[in-house]
Amino acid sequence: MTTRLLFRDDPYAREAESIVTAVTDEGGIVPEASLFYPTGGGQPGDSGRLDWAGGSVEIATTVKSQNGGVILVPAEPTGLPQPGTPIVQHLDWPRRLGHMRVHTALHLLSVVVPLPVSGGAIGAEKGRLDFDMPEAPEDKAALEQALNDLIARDLPVRQDWITEDELDANPGLVKTMSVAPPRGAGQVRLIAIGDGADRVDLQPCGGTHVARTGEIGAVRLGKIEKKGARNRRVTLYLA
Repeated sequence: MTTRLLFRDDPYAREAESIVTAVTDEGGIVPEASLFYPTGGGQPGDSGRLDWAGGSVEIATTVKSQNGGVILVPAEPTGLPQPGTPIVQHLDWPRRLGHMRVHTALHLLSVVVPLPVSGGAIGAEKGRLDFDMPEAPEDKAALEQALNDLIARDLPVRQDWITEDELDANPGLVKTMSVAPPRGAGQVRLIAIGDGADRVDLQPCGGTHVARTGEIGAVRLGKIEKKGARNRRVTLYLA
């Protein structure tokens, strides 16, 4: 059974009601609608807490099921709510907000370093992208300044949708070589940063983002590490 993705409609929601539709053999809880983002695209699964009449459980992480559902993974797989139980989901908001800030900052990093991306990872305080970059950049400070200048423009961050056929006709939209865009529903979600002539980035993405780049705050770049003949890793940190 598929799960309605509340986080996609409102990534700022911190609490939501739902109903348990299933409990997996491993003790995972499947809600009818999920406030929690499941691990994917380099972004970790959300954590938090579930409450229901007579019970409560901490959620350690969230993952995807094979059939399009979302599974909330309890820290302790005991005393779980059974199918049909109304629940209230409480998100670990500081951690999610960190993921949103870092994720959006990484999209902007791919603007100031306009090279194919071969991998990436998102944390609550830092993130990194691996680039197809045979030679290290000559001026890391200039890259950091360009990134912070984009952030300071406080550009709007919006979602849009195109069909899978439209994506296939525009392969240049896909910057990440290691992670395929989310497919299967006939449509692909795009994240656009900036509007009209001020648009600086447009790429397929299923993750959560801040509403404006100014919410990221200042960032700094760590050392640029060589990870292969043509691969270099660029790490950014929230200041």
